[in-house]
Amino acid sequence: MRALAAQLLVVGSPLADPVDPTLAAVRRLGVGGVILTGRSAAGVRVVADRSAALQGSVPNGRPGLLVSVDQEGGQVQTLSGPGFGTIPSAVVQGGWAADRLTGAAERWGSQLRAAGINVDLAPVSDVLSPRLGARNLSVGISDRTFGTAPDDVASGVVAFVDGLDRARVAATVKHFPGLGQVAPNTDTSRDVRDTVTTSDSMSLEPFRRAIAAGVPAVMVSSAIYARIDRAAPAAFSRAVITDLLRDRLGFTGLVVADDLGRAVAVAGVAVNQRSVRFVAAGGDVVLTVDPRAAAPMIDGLSRRAAGDPAFAATVVAAARRVLAVKQRLGLLRC
Repeated sequence: MRALAAQLLVVGSPLADPVDPTLAAVRRLGVGGVILTGRSAAGVRVVADRSAALQGSVPNGRPGLLVSVDQEGGQVQTLSGPGFGTIPSAVVQGGWAADRLTGAAERWGSQLRAAGINVDLAPVSDVLSPRLGARNLSVGISDRTFGTAPDDVASGVVAFVDGLDRARVAATVKHFPGLGQVAPNTDTSRDVRDTVTTSDSMSLEPFRRAIAAGVPAVMVSSAIYARIDRAAPAAFSRAVITDLLRDRLGFTGLVVADDLGRAVAVAGVAVNQRSVRFVAAGGDVVLTVDPRAAAPMIDGLSRRAAGDPAFAATVVAAARRVLAVKQRLGLLRC
């Protein structure tokens, strides 16, 4: 059970630091994946060497790692340098024809694949409120959205997802059910509360279209959506993850948490309970940019599973979904 719980963890590996601490964590904890954090302008070859070292640290007989990165474009392009193209912002991408964007995303995805990256935590699928514009500190101020009209955003999202799929990189649409209607940033603010979005909002259309197109992963935000679940952040909400995303929208792939390690929005919850609440709500991939949080998060999952057969079954189901994606990415070893 502890090994299954560990497969749900994706932990931060700072690009500015030596890779050795992450290698040790992979060997010791058996985590299912890493997220490369910070910035690197070293180029494809250097990142590929880091990715290869990470994959090589996985003990024999264990599945390979999900190696992920935030490679959206504009201000959020983690990897650059030789072999990586300059990716314009989503605002610019949103003005392109769908076939042009698909072709570009396939090219960017191929660069990631050459660097050993198999998951892109992109594209942003939030519909930006025209009322907020740049006052939206999550996605508006940094031009991270394809636009303010649900159909326009949906077209950009589907084109980007299609391009990454052609490059054999798993796309992750985010931040369900949307951060376009709030001003504060969940990374830096507590009690970020959306009082607009409902289960029927048109701002969900990009997520609906991406799910219909077969997107493999959806990232859930840590804001509170008062008209869906007034009590819990989306990442800890069964109403958001299970009732809305899985049951109503029919998503059967990986549900990924927005950062549960350093984000201020979840700071009031004990570290070892953040993973438990997320998985209990229906989530799969527990992402923490703070690698120190990984061990207590695994502890929390395995201890809860030891005393709760229903929760143990939930962990097993989540691990199966992780392994199914790893199988499609060629990460299961015989």
